[in-house]
Amino acid sequence: MKILIDKGQQAHKHDLKHDCLKALGAELQIVPLPVGDYVLVDDRVADVLKRKEARGIPIKKMDLSGSYTVSVDTKRDIQEAIGNICGKQHDRFRDECILAMNNGITLYVLVENEDGISCLSDLYAWENPRRRMQKWTTTPSGERRKVLLSPNATKGETLAKAIETMEQKYGVKFLFCKPEEAGAMILKLLEVGNGRKTYDVKKNHR
Repeated sequence: MKILIDKGQQAHKHDLKHDCLKALGAELQIVPLPVGDYVLVDDRVADVLKRKEARGIPIKKMDLSGSYTVSVDTKRDIQEAIGNICGKQHDRFRDECILAMNNGITLYVLVENEDGISCLSDLYAWENPRRRMQKWTTTPSGERRKVLLSPNATKGETLAKAIETMEQKYGVKFLFCKPEEAGAMILKLLEVGNGRKTYDVKKNHR
């Protein structure tokens, strides 16, 4: 089997899951993807790749638009998810979700984490460590004392509710796993979405 990886991913930042995918028998190819980070090569995707190769021209970002119906996007941790959903990257991420919806693509967002979050309900109770971080400051009187660095950092409950809203509006599906589980999860999600195996996505969602 062959899996396409989005060219926009940073080099060597995803070696753990890529090595896992290779160990599971996947051949990896890096190309620019219009939606998501990972796509399974089926007949329609293979046809696009073959035609471009025959003409001797590289794949462009939108060449694969309309050729696949399932993609997996990954987030390296919960803080990246916060930035994409509740932070400055919201508009860009929202537009990608809309692009997926408009093109009939089921987009799975796999949030890797070492916080023990395995489903959305866990996220409601998650305590953002940034809310406890402190820094030294000097008061007008010259006194040195510690204050909270980011007292208004996004709460787990806030992020969870925002995720539920995006799921309802755009049809995107969020899942959670440990970093060492990401490779196998990507493969399972792509295979399930393309009708190859049975996998209980809902069990790993809520």
